[in-house]
Amino acid sequence: MAAVDIRNVAKSFGPTDIIWDVNIAVPDGAFVVLVGPSGCGKSTLLRMIAGLEDIDRGEIAIGDRVINDVEPKHRDIAMVFQNYALYPHMTIAENMGFSLRLARQPKAEIDQRVGEAARILGLTDYLHRYPKQLSGGQRQRVAMGRAIVRQPQVFLFDEPLSNLDAKLRVQMRAELKDMHARLQTTTIYVTHDQIEAMTMADLIVVMRGGVVEQFGTPLDLYDFPANMFVGSFIGSPAMNFLEGHVRSVDGAMLFETASGTRLALDAATASLDGRAVTLGIRPEHFSLSTDGQGLTGTISSIEPTGSETFIVVNLGKDKVSVLLRQRLIAHPGDPITLTVHPQSAHLFDTTTTTRITS
Repeated sequence: MAAVDIRNVAKSFGPTDIIWDVNIAVPDGAFVVLVGPSGCGKSTLLRMIAGLEDIDRGEIAIGDRVINDVEPKHRDIAMVFQNYALYPHMTIAENMGFSLRLARQPKAEIDQRVGEAARILGLTDYLHRYPKQLSGGQRQRVAMGRAIVRQPQVFLFDEPLSNLDAKLRVQMRAELKDMHARLQTTTIYVTHDQIEAMTMADLIVVMRGGVVEQFGTPLDLYDFPANMFVGSFIGSPAMNFLEGHVRSVDGAMLFETASGTRLALDAATASLDGRAVTLGIRPEHFSLSTDGQGLTGTISSIEPTGSETFIVVNLGKDKVSVLLRQRLIAHPGDPITLTVHPQSAHLFDTTTTTRITS
């Protein structure tokens, strides 16, 4: 195992900057997820760590060794791709042990490593089968097993679950976390799915346009987003945003939109009196008012799922998404009054979109 340090790394394709001055310190043994929209540079950064893309500026170190000019096969990493890339004419055991045979490892050592990886991944009973005889999830486990047998310092995963159906992705997420808990190998995992990032990561790197927007634990990013992009990208359904001003009214701090919608704020926002801000509220932080006080609007749409109810509410000229952890018997057009705890509100600078800490 080893830490991975990415220092001032940049990458361009012609005149287009893909990665720009990225700094990430991956602790030894951590499970770090790179997440962001398509084109943000996360896969390119992973390929630079693997040695599949050249580094234009900066340096990457694994442990105490800078690897910029080290051949991929000598970096002591193992990579799992979105495509399983299994050899159809080889058995599962042969697929998993192929890299060891190329390295001329003794047969006993190969058998021992393949057997241990198969045990970890629940593939022991499938070692004599061929890839076509396995399900998609089983094939992806074989691809992971092929990486495990190499006993690398670092695992690299490039969207390995994106080809699986929703139920299988949930299962495989749990299996990947279990594998990491057993092996404790430094892991860097790329995905565009923020649910995968939240449920699997020790640390998350949120990227946009080749730049790191925020790096921290899943709950840090969820509770204290650095800017509106992180607030909207982390969390599902996405955070609501309302533009308005902070007002002091009769000694109470309020947020007020242009259409007159008002929301109570924490007293600590007193220093922001009169300032134009964007208010962020997560859908699950709304609740139904019990005393008729709060945000009054009308239901635009309603989607009951059984355990939860997702609704869209018109608040004057604004619309908000609301996720209630309860059943609600209502119809589009019905009036509704919502409350929000002041400490659940996030305030952002309307111009820079950065989070305001009052």
